[in-house]
Amino acid sequence: MSLKVILAKPGLDGHNRGVQTVARALRDAGMEVVYLGIRKTPEEITKAALEEDADVIGLSCLSGAHMELFPAVLKEVRSRASRPVLLIGGGIIPESDRAALKEAGFHAIFTPGTPLSEIVESIKRGVEELRDA
Repeated sequence: MSLKVILAKPGLDGHNRGVQTVARALRDAGMEVVYLGIRKTPEEITKAALEEDADVIGLSCLSGAHMELFPAVLKEVRSRASRPVLLIGGGIIPESDRAALKEAGFHAIFTPGTPLSEIVESIKRGVEELRDA
């Protein structure tokens, strides 16, 4: 299964070591990864995902602004994408917020220490489910 993944850091959070580690793991698993970098707006992330025809958008946030930024990206994607795109998130995110984000439409929310193999498998499974729907 060939997958294209957009990874980005929305908002003002500048810590990107974790998302770079995830990018490397996804590439090692055979996925095409485009890392947009830090300080991206929901509109910039969505535009890039649509231009790249991405299967997955992965967001990383360590600043605590995930409950504002992640839903903003989700809203942009839902209003502009012509096909379903899997959304995942990661960072320092409390359990109650993880549950709310999943309920809103995120496939998975990962926290520091999640095994990289778990992230890879979750993405593969999620995209397969989207394609089968």
